[in-house]
Amino acid sequence: MSLESVRTDLAQRAPDLSIIVTERSTATVEEAAATHNVEPDQIAKTLGVKVGSGPQAKIALIVMAGTKRLDNRLTKDALGGRPRFLNGDEVLALTSHPPGGVCPFGLSEPLPVYCDESLRAFKAGATNASVMLTPARLAELTSAQWVTVTS
Repeated sequence: MSLESVRTDLAQRAPDLSIIVTERSTATVEEAAATHNVEPDQIAKTLGVKVGSGPQAKIALIVMAGTKRLDNRLTKDALGGRPRFLNGDEVLALTSHPPGGVCPFGLSEPLPVYCDESLRAFKAGATNASVMLTPARLAELTSAQWVTVTS
């Protein structure tokens, strides 16, 4: 992930938040949970998806609790079409973050962000960086729309 782009973004929009950089990788939900000594569902994972095809395709980021999986029917209902995951090159080009380090901050271009309701159960990057914040603050900072896309 472009750690500097996230630092710049958060310095402007949320200077009270600190980025936590660790020696250990946080690239997977399991690694992040172990590194921060929390349950895997307390890790918010960000997925890049494309809904539709051609020039009308909608690119979006979906943030959800760590162990949840997209439900195709719920996602289709919420976003208006069947989601397809972006490949690694698309993720990097559209977000400035590589797979395993995608977050909704410091994006190379504005993208719609959707927060799954699964995040609301909890109070509480580079592949070794994290930010701790509440789900409500995450949604506020990213102008996210709340949706239900996991079952």
